[in-house]
Amino acid sequence: MAGPEQSQQQQQQQKVEEKAEHIDDAEMALQGINMLLNNGFKESDELFKRYRTHSPLMSFGASFVSFLNAMMTFEEEKMQMACDDLKTTEKLCESDSAGVLETIRNKIKKSMDSQMSGVAVVDRLQRQIIVADCQVYLAVLSFVKQELSAYIKGGWILRKAWKMYNKCHSDISQLQETCQHRPSGSQESLSADNANHNVENGVTAEALDRLKGSVSFGYGLFHLCISMVPPHLLKIINLLGFPGDRLQGLSSLMYASESKDMKAPLATLALLWYHTVVLPFFALEGSDTHAGLLEAKAILQRKSVVYPNSSLFMFFKGRVQRLECHINSALASFHDALELASDQREIQHVCLYEIGWCSMIELNFEDAFRAFERLKDESRWSQCYYAYLTGVCQGASGDLDGANGVFKDVQKLFKRKNNQIEQFAVKRADRLRKVSPTRQLCILGVIEVLYLWKALQNCSSTKLQIMNQVLQSVDEPSCRGLKHLLLGSILKCQGNIRDAVQSFQLAVRDEYGRQINSYVQPYAVYELGCILLAKPETVAKGRSFLLQAKEDFTGYDFENRLHVRIHSALASLKEVVPQ
Repeated sequence: MAGPEQSQQQQQQQKVEEKAEHIDDAEMALQGINMLLNNGFKESDELFKRYRTHSPLMSFGASFVSFLNAMMTFEEEKMQMACDDLKTTEKLCESDSAGVLETIRNKIKKSMDSQMSGVAVVDRLQRQIIVADCQVYLAVLSFVKQELSAYIKGGWILRKAWKMYNKCHSDISQLQETCQHRPSGSQESLSADNANHNVENGVTAEALDRLKGSVSFGYGLFHLCISMVPPHLLKIINLLGFPGDRLQGLSSLMYASESKDMKAPLATLALLWYHTVVLPFFALEGSDTHAGLLEAKAILQRKSVVYPNSSLFMFFKGRVQRLECHINSALASFHDALELASDQREIQHVCLYEIGWCSMIELNFEDAFRAFERLKDESRWSQCYYAYLTGVCQGASGDLDGANGVFKDVQKLFKRKNNQIEQFAVKRADRLRKVSPTRQLCILGVIEVLYLWKALQNCSSTKLQIMNQVLQSVDEPSCRGLKHLLLGSILKCQGNIRDAVQSFQLAVRDEYGRQINSYVQPYAVYELGCILLAKPETVAKGRSFLLQAKEDFTGYDFENRLHVRIHSALASLKEVVPQ
């Protein structure tokens, strides 16, 4: 980290610590999170650890930093440490005389509640929210293990967390409503029947606003994430009692991001993640990859004063520029973020990943190869996947011997047997080794991942034309259907809908390569359906194609991914044409 920037962070940390005895824990926790997002990961970690016994909020801050570190590295030791820290915070929150979980399970007698002070109500609600937050993060750590028992355990934990979020959100909303309707200067007590709280004095509107922001983060994320679940999993989700209102989720996260709670910056990052990563990847707003960009740019503009040199905010600036097809500007932003994150290896890896993708979009295979090779060597996330990307970029640049050597390594690095991305990488690398890779086949491999990750829309017309020409020269019989699927997608991006439809139809009819490229037919049917939806006179036919893609195919690569996109397309259709 640069000298002046490090000095500035140390001064910021000293300033926070000098005021620690004079400010409330909510303000100190918020400053600690802001310190983290301004590239002061180490300083933020030290601050929270120093004051972790000061209050439940500071304990949660320390546990959150530990959780974030675990999720960035996936190191077993750090994941276990995060579990222990979160459980410690949970116990601290449950250590008050009444007990948070018992408060939820059993109704407290009104005679006891009537004597509670406003401070006690705020403290109790805060503790409940923190316990729910801890349970969500423990569930996430459980899911990472990718074992059936871990999924069941994680689902049960999430169910408990959702009930707590929902209860707290309802209670706080009622208290806010009561507070707003209370005459100015009145000493009447605040009450919320469902919360069994009768507060005589001490609950301020400011405290309620912060609490509402605190619970809205988890409450909003639940709504947002569940709304993106594929339809075939919704029955299970509904049985667990989870909601799925996307607009409610976005509204709650926006409220949280503008609050004074410590999770306000995290809500801001969640919104940026949704608008710049989730929307374009899952096509949640149809085929318009620019959906949400105005919101993301507005957020970045508003927060630029608070986070002037944040590597994370610089990263999201690059994401916006990439989606706007300003690839050179995006690369500059990602390189800036990479430099700003000099002490944060995990954030560097996220930036390297985007540099690799932007380089592929520009068909700059040498730079893409260098970025993915570094990720293959340094990252603990999926060396198998990074090895495959390294190999196809190396082969696309002309180094076929080097690429063949990397493809041999892919199988050795295959660790997560249930991971679709790694399964795909192993099958593709194995296939390329067997047919002896050519430069054209490696470039086809690059175009394929650009398609699957919805990045073709970010390519310039010049690059799309070069891709078209390369694909036309591919004559490998086993790749015929894949070739037509990719050609159709490129022609669609170029606005040549008639030829795109012909290519997609050829992809659908390809039976020879179906076993090797199992996803080609359902994806081609989906693409035809989306094209037909664009014209009022063919909407019904388009809908039938989407249903065919959903119901007639199973067991292919990236099936869940396509189901999410089909679900989104059908949902948007219902909004336009009531069923």
